[in-house]
Amino acid sequence: MKLLEKLLGRIRPGSSHAGNPPTDGAARNAQIAETIDRALNSAGLTQQGGASGQVRATIDQSLARAGLVRPMEQMPSDAAAPQAREVTTAPDAPPEASGQWLARSYSGDAGSLDYKLYVPSGTTLDQSTPMPLVVMLHGCTQSPDDFAAGTGMNALADEHGFLVAYPAQTARANGNKCWNWFRPGDQVQGRGEPAMIAGIVGHVAADHRVDRKRVFVAGLSAGAAMAVILGETYPDVFAAVGAHSGLPFGAASDVGSAFSAMSQGAQRNAGGRGAGATTHAVPTIVFHGDADRTVAASNSEAIVRDATAGATQSVVQDGIAPGGRSYKQEVFEGPDGRPRVEHWTVQGAGHAWSGGSARGTYTDPAGPDASAEMVRFFLQQTSAAK
Repeated sequence: MKLLEKLLGRIRPGSSHAGNPPTDGAARNAQIAETIDRALNSAGLTQQGGASGQVRATIDQSLARAGLVRPMEQMPSDAAAPQAREVTTAPDAPPEASGQWLARSYSGDAGSLDYKLYVPSGTTLDQSTPMPLVVMLHGCTQSPDDFAAGTGMNALADEHGFLVAYPAQTARANGNKCWNWFRPGDQVQGRGEPAMIAGIVGHVAADHRVDRKRVFVAGLSAGAAMAVILGETYPDVFAAVGAHSGLPFGAASDVGSAFSAMSQGAQRNAGGRGAGATTHAVPTIVFHGDADRTVAASNSEAIVRDATAGATQSVVQDGIAPGGRSYKQEVFEGPDGRPRVEHWTVQGAGHAWSGGSARGTYTDPAGPDASAEMVRFFLQQTSAAK
């Protein structure tokens, strides 16, 4: 572990030994590989030795799971593979639903992002009633189609009458298509990925009647970490956050601290909240498996602590999902009596979307339906700002 920490300390997303890192993914991976090999040699582990190979494989798998480097030819084919009980069959087509599945693109001062938009059946451009909007942020290696299929959110959109936007991370921005939650420039308002994702809300609203008091964001893993960041940096845009297997705001500022947060939980300032955190706690629903070996479950507890300002715990109950997973649900109510924070701990679940469909990757069909519970929670919330 000490060797791994030493290696991680040398790999920074925003710097290199010779100035700025190469922007090309292959060149950046080659630079990281060279750094790892030098460190192995300095530790007395030759590149040809069995110990070196084992250490290198462990490092490569950890880097790939975190989305901190691109899994190129030198990485094991299972570097980012889900754990046991997680379904890995990716969909070959957009999710089955009766509405419109549209490919869109947003451009703004912070950059550009493609996204998919689901418009529920029966929706017209001249409709008189504004609709809620849910922004869904996929996890590492996933795509909008994959995430939509796995979460089943589009079917819920048909049932409840809301729009769903699925921003798509690019391999150019992150080799594993993860949202860059660990970079300081992507943890602030008006810059980077938070600004682009928030901009998509306005882009959707330009063509559809969006209820700006009921705009929500949810995500898985790196997408959950970015959803938490959006709740922190754009509380005037997002009325509530859904975080599945994610990390709290300010959990990391570079690669080394990202691995530490993922494996051991976020180590932050004495006040508990990350640097730059606001005093505005957005209503939040959190899901996490207690057997998650990719992101420590203690991170979900940190998200809950940040979000429960002014809320009091009112309900703690245990249950068993139809698929067989046991779970604990904690509910914290705000002064108005509405659920302000919910914390779902799924027993025996790994790094996967609880209650998800086998049509998508990183799903655990045996758990409680995270999508349905998030939608229920979201529709109970109303933002204070338009």
